[in-house]
Amino acid sequence: MTTTTTTLKPETIEAIKALTKRFPKPEGALLTAFRMAEREVGFIDAHVCEQVAEAIGMPPAKAWGTLSFYTTFRKDTDGKYIVWVCATLPCALRGAENVFDHISQRLGLKKDETSPDKLFTLKKAECLGSCGTAPCMQVNDDYYENLTFEKIDQIVEDLRAGKSPARHVTTA
Repeated sequence: MTTTTTTLKPETIEAIKALTKRFPKPEGALLTAFRMAEREVGFIDAHVCEQVAEAIGMPPAKAWGTLSFYTTFRKDTDGKYIVWVCATLPCALRGAENVFDHISQRLGLKKDETSPDKLFTLKKAECLGSCGTAPCMQVNDDYYENLTFEKIDQIVEDLRAGKSPARHVTTA
């Protein structure tokens, strides 16, 4: 997922500069610029953040402050699969803490840890917006709902094998 360099391509820098012209204040382009950089490099580290800030024309510290507030941007220390377990009240009432503990044991990770093989990073999410199908988790861009220990074990097994797990999504 990560590349060997964190230097953005000149065309990405130019695209970010062009993007700033679409906003009343150039800083308005920051989150979109971070996503552009993340798509190219695979994560946002301090060097990428500085490049984005420079392209926008803002202080790197201000850009870093914004970046550190939003937890969904990939960092260079994150694993291939970021596992987010919802921890808000609806999920908690339906067993989210047990789900988190089960995943934690299964992966051998605590909150915000990454496995030595850089395959998994385990995190708690404030809300995944799936209250009606709690408990739920998100792995990268995929949601898994109405979780059971058996479903979790199968998802982890599939991910370790490089397979796309069944999503178990419930529709209304």
